[in-house]
This record gives sequence, C-alpha cells and structure tokens, in this order.
Amino acid sequence: MTDVDALLAAMPDGAGALNRKLGVEVLEASADRVVATMPVEGNTQPYGLLHGGASVALAESLGSIGAAIHAFPDKAPVGVDINATHHRAATEGTVTGTATAIHLGRTSAAYEIVITNEAGKRICTSRITCALVDASRV
Repeated sequence: MTDVDALLAAMPDGAGALNRKLGVEVLEASADRVVATMPVEGNTQPYGLLHGGASVALAESLGSIGAAIHAFPDKAPVGVDINATHHRAATEGTVTGTATAIHLGRTSAAYEIVITNEAGKRICTSRITCALVDASRV
C-alpha cells in the first residue's frame, strides 16, 4: 500500500463526494506535486463554459491532497485561503490541474495550481494555503 492509498483509506469518504461528482481523476500525487484531470462536460455554467467554481474546486482538491500527504498521519489540512484567476474559457474536452508545492511547513502548506486545456493553454491559475491541524480535530 502506498502512502497515497493509506491516506485515502484513512479518510472517511476517500477522495470525497464532490470530486466524484466533478469527475476528478488523480493521475499523480505526492507532497510536492499533484496532477488530476476533470471533464468540462457536466461542469459548465449556463453559457456552456467551464464553471469557474469547478476550476476552483479542482484547485482546492489538488492543493488539499498534496497538503494531506505532506501532513499525514499526524496532521490534516484545513483550507484557509484560496484565490483564482481565470484566463480563458473551456467549452469541451478535459482540463488538467497541476499543483506544485510552494511551501511545506510544520503548520501550513501552500500550492500553486495551474489548470490547462488539452492544447496545454492555461485556463486558470490558483493558489491555496492550508493550515495543518492535529488530525484528531477534523
């Protein structure tokens, strides 16, 4: 069993209901880098564009997964700040999010998340900071 498998097994709902609803598939996961895909279809706003909230949910999931791996097993991540800049629209296909650690500390972890379309063009840039709290508190 890998550290990622052990982490997911320790969580009450694995990767989480929202990730399942969004169709998020984690391809790679470590404390330093997390990569996942998400379909545009089913995650659009009324005009047929990828919903900005879906991009932010993907970004938060990736940063939180990386922070959880970093903190496991004694601590757990709790998001305290997230921001996003939406650069261009996506109307079809799959987007890929790549979270890269920018700080891995004792009490906090921060990630930059870049979401791209199938052509490799940047759709969204996000940054998340997670507090690392005693795992028994969550």
